Amino acid sequence: MTPGETNTARAVLFDFSGTLFRFEARDDWFVDLLDDAGESFTPERQADIIRRMVAPVGLPEGVEGDDRTAWERRDLDPELHRVGYLALLRTVGLSNAGHANALYDRVLDPDSWVPFADTVEVLTRLAGAGIPIGIVSNIAFDLRKVLALHGIDHLVDAYALSYEVGAIKPDPRIFRAALDPIGVPAGDVLMVGDSDKADGGARTLGCSFALVHDVPSADRPTALLDAVTAHGIELRA
Repeated sequence: MTPGETNTARAVLFDFSGTLFRFEARDDWFVDLLDDAGESFTPERQADIIRRMVAPVGLPEGVEGDDRTAWERRDLDPELHRVGYLALLRTVGLSNAGHANALYDRVLDPDSWVPFADTVEVLTRLAGAGIPIGIVSNIAFDLRKVLALHGIDHLVDAYALSYEVGAIKPDPRIFRAALDPIGVPAGDVLMVGDSDKADGGARTLGCSFALVHDVPSADRPTALLDAVTAHGIELRA
């Protein structure tokens, strides 16, 4: 290909968190939660905690020793996932195990995940056009329940979830786990995600990559649709 030229994609892989769905806190989550000093969490601190909980890559400051190991391997094992996140919450002053577990359990609740404005539309239109769809996610719980809640789980042809595959993005093995059942050569596949480091790892196999940003849904109403159409996929209304 010449510089700037893009192959027409014949299949699309999507990241989950920050790409198709967003973890959005509700004010009532923090009503009965107190920090280690017995203080309630201000809206600013609440937003900071949620931001830390959904950060796609990186080691939280203050997470050390066995907790660090759990954090680094959290997406490979549900038990380590909880241990790692409870360690993270301790760094922001939430050491009370009951309170921390109550907040962590929100991550596992399908109702906590909100689709971006064009998520349902892009998956529906891709499926209608006969374009295979895969989801590749560093995650330690079954995100199929989230899609099922919105009636779109059946539109996805392949799920490659790190805790099931045993590999974490950007490891090529997790992308291959989605590509193999789809049966489309990597050079004809588009990967869409919110992390250039993690999701962009698909480029190692030859996939194209489109970056979207994990911002409030109103700030990116057509990012997913724009990404797929920019790679030559025609979607009928």
